[in-house]
Amino acid sequence: MSKSKQIGFTLLELLVVIVIIGLLAGYVAPRYFSQVGKSETQVARAQIDALEKALDQYRLEHRRYPTAEEGLVAIQPYLKKALPNDPWGRPYVYRVPGHAGEYDVFSYGRDGKAGGTGEDADIGFAGQAQDVSLNKR
Repeated sequence: MSKSKQIGFTLLELLVVIVIIGLLAGYVAPRYFSQVGKSETQVARAQIDALEKALDQYRLEHRRYPTAEEGLVAIQPYLKKALPNDPWGRPYVYRVPGHAGEYDVFSYGRDGKAGGTGEDADIGFAGQAQDVSLNKR
């Protein structure tokens, strides 16, 4: 009688591979998801920059910035795309007069509340965010 060779993996080999995959996932996943939060913050900064440029174009044409009642909707013709919400789905905050200048444009960050740290920090605004006018839509 001749013995035929069994082809395949043993249960122990499969368990070792599963443990290694689990360890790699535990190491890589937190690093990946922290990058997602940083990229959302970078997107918000870029959008705020675009809004500020559109506000400057509006001012050149109208000799003033939009009022709080007009909101950011007034600068729609000066944007290449539709008026964006922040990366967390909320409208950007536009305040006239601003805390330190003629206007403020900012996002409350991931948590949607004034203040915060990390990804929850306000973006595009250095002072306290109070008495605000939201985009008029």
